Amino acid sequence: MITYNDIYEAARKERYSDQLQAIPKNFVDEVSSYLKDKKEMASKESDDFSDVIIKTKKQLENAITLFKELILRRRKKILNLVLIASETGISKQDFDNMFKFEKELFEDMMACIDTSDKKLDGSLNGGGKVEIKNEMVTFKEDIAEFMGLDGEKMGPFSKGDLANLPKEIVNILKDDGKVEIMD
Repeated sequence: MITYNDIYEAARKERYSDQLQAIPKNFVDEVSSYLKDKKEMASKESDDFSDVIIKTKKQLENAITLFKELILRRRKKILNLVLIASETGISKQDFDNMFKFEKELFEDMMACIDTSDKKLDGSLNGGGKVEIKNEMVTFKEDIAEFMGLDGEKMGPFSKGDLANLPKEIVNILKDDGKVEIMD
């Protein structure tokens, strides 16, 4: 069972770190149970001025505020990772520390940026059909550093990493069963 101090510590760690912090996967469910319990305790119809009820109400308000701050900070970090990934094509850090809904947010934002880039390229190229040169992939296994088609070093990549790579390289890696193309 989660406590107020657990929520406080999670928010504090997130506040003072540049990286997404590792949080147990069941954290959101446990916070939900904690808040439900506190709401029930705070709404009991005993003496409205009871110290326990006043303390419980304040703790509930603070817990909600801390949780909202935690999620907001994590979203900001995810958006920053999306910007980095869209520019470099590599997004391996912190992906393991994301909740499922945060991974979906990350992937959706990457897709939006990719669509926006295609529209921008289309506008810059006179509205003609734009050839997609890269594809977003996730790695199924660890890959050592290798040379790209232009002689530039690529990698290393770890299992679960996302990368935006040239189609030719993606085809080679896909044929070897080392990557999965993201939709």
